[in-house]
Amino acid sequence: MGLRSWVPAEVDVTKPSAARVYDAFLGGGHNFAADREFARRAEQVLPGVTVSSRANRKFLRRVVTFAAEQGIRQFLDIGSGIPTAGNVHEIALQVSPDSRTVYVDNEAVAVAHSELMLADVPQAMVIDADLRSPGEVLSHATVRDMIDFDQPVLLLMLAVLHFVPEPADLGPLIERYRAKLAPGSMLAISHATGDHRPKEQEEGLVNLYSKSTNTAFNRSRAQISALFGDFEMVEPGAVYVPEWRPDEGEVEDHPERFLFYGGVGLKTS
Repeated sequence: MGLRSWVPAEVDVTKPSAARVYDAFLGGGHNFAADREFARRAEQVLPGVTVSSRANRKFLRRVVTFAAEQGIRQFLDIGSGIPTAGNVHEIALQVSPDSRTVYVDNEAVAVAHSELMLADVPQAMVIDADLRSPGEVLSHATVRDMIDFDQPVLLLMLAVLHFVPEPADLGPLIERYRAKLAPGSMLAISHATGDHRPKEQEEGLVNLYSKSTNTAFNRSRAQISALFGDFEMVEPGAVYVPEWRPDEGEVEDHPERFLFYGGVGLKTS
């Protein structure tokens, strides 16, 4: 299959994008030379970014499984990225065949490949929208058809909020999403941090991303925890992603090397 047979016409394959670089970190096949070179340089600037991305994917699996086992049957994945092994709908459907998932992204390759992957999966859909426009996301016809906001939802925002530019105040933005959720819903967030990393490494990665189509910003554990608002944090709270309810054999001696904090909040009222 030739390159242009699956690449949307508007995509500039010579400039790396966050979604395709993340796909490269995960060892996926929907990225280009510019994305792979960016991933290589990122690993040089901030050692551990590749393994951290893969740990974040494991965090996604554990979070979705946890929510599904708690009875949640609706999943809204914002900043879902390019499909790879172990997608949200696949994990949820293993627990319950009546689960429904909506993916949200605004990167052309991510949306195009999600549409192809989901063509024969009525329990899951994808929309092209920007998380910074919650009104657009939450009122989208597909979201309204698939998600009943009077019932519990797992809202996922994994490895995406660090691409919301500073000095943006994420609090009011995330609050608009939290306010839409019914009691019993959960909010899952993972976010890059510079905590426990030398300042030059943190600044090096931020500078590298400034040359891509997506600028990136690290935030502290306190800043990330604040994004859950008044939601009750599920134990163990906002921690490095390998520390969040690890499966047997997944316990890490030095979780701080994994670059992402992750957590889940429960809406109790």
